[in-house]
Amino acid sequence: MSAVVIGLALFAAILHATWNAFLRSGGDRLRTVTVMSFASTTVALPFLFVYPLPTSDAWPYILLSAALQVGYSVFLVAAYRNGELGQVYPIVRGTVPLLVTVGGFIIAGDRLDLSQIAGVVLVALGIMSLSLGKGRASTASNLLALATGTIIAAYATVDSIGVRQTSASGAYTAWVLVLYGTFLPAMFIAMRRRLVVDFRAPDTWKALGGGLVAMIAYGVVIAAFSLGPAGPITALRETSVVFAVLIGWLFLKETLTFRRILACLIVAAGAILLGH
Repeated sequence: MSAVVIGLALFAAILHATWNAFLRSGGDRLRTVTVMSFASTTVALPFLFVYPLPTSDAWPYILLSAALQVGYSVFLVAAYRNGELGQVYPIVRGTVPLLVTVGGFIIAGDRLDLSQIAGVVLVALGIMSLSLGKGRASTASNLLALATGTIIAAYATVDSIGVRQTSASGAYTAWVLVLYGTFLPAMFIAMRRRLVVDFRAPDTWKALGGGLVAMIAYGVVIAAFSLGPAGPITALRETSVVFAVLIGWLFLKETLTFRRILACLIVAAGAILLGH
C-alpha cells in the first residue's frame, strides 16, 4: 500500500472512533444516529447531480450497502445501551477482520498463513478479555456488538466490490449516503410512529456534527478502497479501537484500566496481522 492509502485508512480510524463517541454520549441514541444521517444526506445530495449515474452493475451493491448500514446503526445503538465505548467498540471492530478471515477459510477454502493464524488468536483473545471478567459489558451488549460486527463485515465486503463497478467512487458514496439517509428515518418512524427534530436544541446540532464526521470517515474509506486492497485497509482502520478507548477516557469519563488498554492493543495488533 502507498503512504496515501495508509494515511487515509488511519485518518478514517480516528474519525470513526470520534463519531461513535458522539453516538455513545447521546441520550436517545436511535434518534441521535437518525439525526446524524441528515447531515451526511444533505452534504451528499448535490453530488448526485455532479457525478454521472452509476452503472447498472453497481446499483445492487449501492442498495444492499445502504440497507446493511441501517441494520448496523440499529444494532450499534442497542449495543451501546448497556455498554461503554471502550468495551463495545473494540468488540464491534475486532469482529470484522476475524469474520472475514475465518469466513474465507471455511467458505472459500482460503489457506491461512502464520501471521493470519496469530491475528485470529489475538483478536479472539482481545475480545474475550473485554467480554469476560470484572467490569465487562452485559451479555446482551456483547452479543449485539458481535452482531454489529457481522453486519459491518458484510457491508465492507459489498462496498469493496461495488465501488469497483463504477468509474467514480464519489458517485457510489453519494448514492449510498443518500439512500441510507432515506431508509434510516423511515425505519425510525416505523419503530416510533413519528420523528420530530428541534433545530434549536443543542443535542440536534451535536448530532449533526457527528453526522458530518461519520460521512467524512465513510468517504475516506471508500476513497482508500478505490486505491488499494480491501483487506489491509480494513485492518488498518480497525486501529480505531485504540482511539476509542482514549476518547472514552478523555471525554466520556470511562474507566481506563490496564486490562482494557492491553485488550484493545491485542485486538488492534491482531487486526493488523489479519490484513497482511
